Amino acid sequence: MTQDLKRGMTQDLNGGMTQDLNGGMTQDAKRGMTQDAKRGMKFQDEFRDRGLVQNMAANIRRMAERLKAPVNFMEVCGTHTMAIYQYGIRTLLPDNVRLVSGPGCPVCVTPIGYVDKALACTADPRTIVATFGDMLRVPGSHSSLMEQRAGGADIRIVYSPLDAVALAKNNPDRRVVFLGVGFETTAPTIAASILEAARQNLTNYCVLASHKTMPVPMEILTGDPELNLKGYLCPAHVSTVIGGAAYRPLAGKYHIPCVVTGFEPADVMQGIEMLLAQTLRGESKVEIQYSRAVSWDGNPKAQAILHQLFEPCDAVWRGLGTLPGSGLTIRSEYAAFDAERVLALDVPEAVENPACRCGDILKGKLSPFDCPLFGTVCTPEAPVGACMVSSEGTCAAAYKYGR
Repeated sequence: MTQDLKRGMTQDLNGGMTQDLNGGMTQDAKRGMTQDAKRGMKFQDEFRDRGLVQNMAANIRRMAERLKAPVNFMEVCGTHTMAIYQYGIRTLLPDNVRLVSGPGCPVCVTPIGYVDKALACTADPRTIVATFGDMLRVPGSHSSLMEQRAGGADIRIVYSPLDAVALAKNNPDRRVVFLGVGFETTAPTIAASILEAARQNLTNYCVLASHKTMPVPMEILTGDPELNLKGYLCPAHVSTVIGGAAYRPLAGKYHIPCVVTGFEPADVMQGIEMLLAQTLRGESKVEIQYSRAVSWDGNPKAQAILHQLFEPCDAVWRGLGTLPGSGLTIRSEYAAFDAERVLALDVPEAVENPACRCGDILKGKLSPFDCPLFGTVCTPEAPVGACMVSSEGTCAAAYKYGR
């Protein structure tokens, strides 16, 4: 780890954890948090320090005693969901502070219709389908990429979109279709792959795009009275690109606290403290707990390449339906790299398993344990729904750590 990064992590914890987060924290709690922060917090295991996390849990319980009603906070990031299950964060919280998992897994919110289109691409033996590994086992209407590969389709796992560009260069007599799935985090790298393919004049490379943007679904969920959300642990990876300021319209319009939070136990617990502090003070603003990685303005270079290659479009989210302006489609100037246009894909209407409750789980209205298929018919080895497939899926996290 570089010295600059160590200093940044230390400053982040020292700066954030010594603040009077709730306006009513006891002096003992303040001193305890300050002492823990001053130990350095330079390395990953220090963000997992048991004593520090227990001190924060005790402070959260004290703060929760002052609540007038229970609160629901939603984490909107699949990596947060996995961390919360892995470290047993929910078991540390009082009953009146509830964490709800939202649609933060890009593979999970990808609709079955997109998977069917990806499967249609494999029908031509001259086509190579390149994808990240977590898409392989996502069920389509009647099959999956894993099953198609077992049947002879040429489907290859890559670790970067540029690996797919290299495939196209090395196989000039075949078409390479990259499955572009993800939020604002991965979309810039996929945009870069299109630019690189254009630079190399590769006419056999295209992207089947299913990119989505995060603030729109957060607004939809905030307005749902059934969820009654009182705060957000905002996605950290996405926020490195779009910046903390992207959530200010949401906080201002709906008067809901937002905290951009890191992934380690101390990060998550501090994020919860900060949300509780705003709640107790009657505030609704955006704060950045994860300041060692996230700025207010985000990454301007990533934003620029997104704007150059993509434009907003309506997008279908599993469980949420069609959300206006929540997706990114390839601009017409780069139509030659758009698999939808190049291949003219036409697939039958998607068919979902009616017993799978993945949609309600993604909306935070059910937990995985409420689904009748969870852990019996639906397992990571034989998933029925996408939430059980991805390493960021709520059902996968609950299956691995929550049982």
